[in-house]
Amino acid sequence: MTLKLHNFFRSSSSTRLRAALNLKGLAYEQLTYVLREGETRTPKFLSLNPQGLVPVLETSEGKILTQSLAILEWLEEIYPQPALLPVDPDDRARVRSLAYMIACEIHPLNNLRVLGYLGENLGIDDAGVKAWFVHWVSTTFDALEATLARDAETGNFCHGDGIGFADICLYAQVWNNRRFGINTATWPTIAGIFDRLDTIPAFRDAAPPNQPDAV
Repeated sequence: MTLKLHNFFRSSSSTRLRAALNLKGLAYEQLTYVLREGETRTPKFLSLNPQGLVPVLETSEGKILTQSLAILEWLEEIYPQPALLPVDPDDRARVRSLAYMIACEIHPLNNLRVLGYLGENLGIDDAGVKAWFVHWVSTTFDALEATLARDAETGNFCHGDGIGFADICLYAQVWNNRRFGINTATWPTIAGIFDRLDTIPAFRDAAPPNQPDAV
């Protein structure tokens, strides 16, 4: 039984897992869902993930894994090569910290269900929703840019010249930002890292417009 990734092309957390699976050289089957049409709210999908969220990874043994960061850790433990975390504990903590800045500080406030609630339940218009999105991206990207520009550990990528969890999260978030026309040039270190990642096939193949369900 192959790995099965339940995902949505535009979901940044799904992009993270596609990139990680590609970097690990793992074959996987994609099962895609249209979030705006409620395809993750059906009884069948909710039996996989009661939260009704993508991504979900079905392992080769039929286990169901949810939450992209937890799945990234699982992949690192089960398929340790190539490594996406450094060996040194201090370095591992730094990479996780950078990844969590994006995955825990931006993503929860800017995912589809939150943006939908702003418009549908609170009556906020499209301009207000965009302002919300841009505000929370900028708040964290300003700090992330300062951290990456300051730290000697930053190299061609977020941590030295090796690709890791932080790069995966950064790449996915920059693609998500494009939905709202956010110009990454505002953060030159982040922009440079993204541009270098975007030349790597494992990342390009994970990018939203290159997915079978992209519309």
